[in-house]
Amino acid sequence: MKEKQLMDAKAINTFPIREYLAARGIRPEKDKGYYGLYHSPLREDHTPSMKVDYDKNLWIDYGAGEGGTLIDLVMRMERCDAGEAMRQLEQRISGTPSFSFHGYSNPVSPHRESAIAIEKVRPLESFALLDYLTERGIDLAAARAHCSEVHYYVVDKSYFAVGFRNDAGGWELRNRYFKGCTSKALTTRRGDYPTCLVFEGFMDYLSFLTLKHNSTPPHNIVVLNSVTNLAKAVPFIASHEQVYAYLDNDEAGRKATSELKEACRNLSDQSIHYRPHNDLNDYLRSRRPVKEHRRSRVRKF
Repeated sequence: MKEKQLMDAKAINTFPIREYLAARGIRPEKDKGYYGLYHSPLREDHTPSMKVDYDKNLWIDYGAGEGGTLIDLVMRMERCDAGEAMRQLEQRISGTPSFSFHGYSNPVSPHRESAIAIEKVRPLESFALLDYLTERGIDLAAARAHCSEVHYYVVDKSYFAVGFRNDAGGWELRNRYFKGCTSKALTTRRGDYPTCLVFEGFMDYLSFLTLKHNSTPPHNIVVLNSVTNLAKAVPFIASHEQVYAYLDNDEAGRKATSELKEACRNLSDQSIHYRPHNDLNDYLRSRRPVKEHRRSRVRKF
């Protein structure tokens, strides 16, 4: 019997994005033959603003300023790291949970470590990353106070991103083309405060700091990094006299806020203050418009 083997990222990324989306029931609003325009599955998108290039097999969400390969898209849609996205895609491509691919020798493991390997961590100084944060409307002093510049490898290729540390010692990673993490865990900032602020992602947390012009607010902080971490965070959150929730205005965010209301004796849903925007960063960017950079000058990560 042949050994169960794992496809590498290059092979997985040859699977057509168009076919992956179609299998999820997502079809282009406009099909131009060599590319399609979709309503973005990553956010509320009333005008189709995600382009999938069929020839290059790449996508870009113009509204969110993000794009990349099939693996990148799955990481965003499923809110998982590269290793988990590759595992899910291998299953979908093969049609079974375990399928042998000739020429690949890494064994499949349902509890495989993250495919992201950290090379080095240093203070934020990359022009490309600072430029990306500026595009998101983030105050750079706040970003430098709470984030790092993380250099990492994925399948022997080197990248760098804005890194936000979680309580498991891992990193949430963001750059213009990538959103992922080395481990699924929340981030807490704990002090002797009766109040707690809850955010879905660290960009929302940085947006709050930017809006308040304060990098060290006098509250305990919980950044879920994913709503899937909510159950782990509830005991700490519910221990506070007052909780302020800054979660997304989408189905997952509303559900998480509802669960928090049931667990907390005094919760204030702050999402009403940034509707109809999807999240706090979208609201921040609407208040601080930034000119889009010419695409020919965008640096590749």
